[in-house]
Amino acid sequence: MNSIQELFQQKDKNLLSIYFTCGYPNLNDTTQVISALETSGVDFIEVGLPYSDPLADGPTIQDSSQKALQNGINLDLVFEQLMTIKVTNKTPLVLMGYLNQMLKYGEDKFCQKVVDCGIDTLILPDLPMVEFENHYQKLFDKYGLTNVFLITPHTSEERIKKIDSYTKAFIYVVASASITGAKGEISSQQIAYFERIKAMNLKSKLIVGFGISDKQTFNTACNYANGAIIGSAFIKNLGKNGVASINDFIKPIIS
Repeated sequence: MNSIQELFQQKDKNLLSIYFTCGYPNLNDTTQVISALETSGVDFIEVGLPYSDPLADGPTIQDSSQKALQNGINLDLVFEQLMTIKVTNKTPLVLMGYLNQMLKYGEDKFCQKVVDCGIDTLILPDLPMVEFENHYQKLFDKYGLTNVFLITPHTSEERIKKIDSYTKAFIYVVASASITGAKGEISSQQIAYFERIKAMNLKSKLIVGFGISDKQTFNTACNYANGAIIGSAFIKNLGKNGVASINDFIKPIIS
């Protein structure tokens, strides 16, 4: 059983996850952000690996990645930072990056580093299903890692059911067929999509992301899923107000 499965045994409704970019806004803020998020009461944390060519990140997260890279962040430093917080942090961490980062770093070396940091769950949005089935499923099993797959409003029922069969943590329900970033209220079309997924009675837990930005959108998403992820809105606040503002950002959402 991985850390996310254990979390769901304790709580399976209204889970709040926060995405942040390592090395942003300052190079050594990673551990401080994690500590502040844990203190604020979030349920799990999505640790973003800065990358120059993201797949679905909107301008806010792209900008945070660019600034983090300019600050001098790299995978070795990320892993060093995560190792230092490992002993004190009790909130599950999910590592979000891209397949090319793992390939360039070395597949086995990357996986071992992730495990050494106490992380057992990955989100690699650009990992093709066929590559997972032919190679990475075996590799991840070797290291006790699990991969989170994403679904969108355009994902076929057949693919969703296949993803459900492979899922050991949660299915990432992308709220709209677009890039990340706040988009105002959740639309009736999105509600219909959420209802369709919920009606499939999948075995896996569902976490909604993309466009979740405040208490209202968080609560709406949680009506149709086990929880939701806030990313861009948090990054904006972090960049503007710094680590000291994290608790003030989180409390109105979970209160």
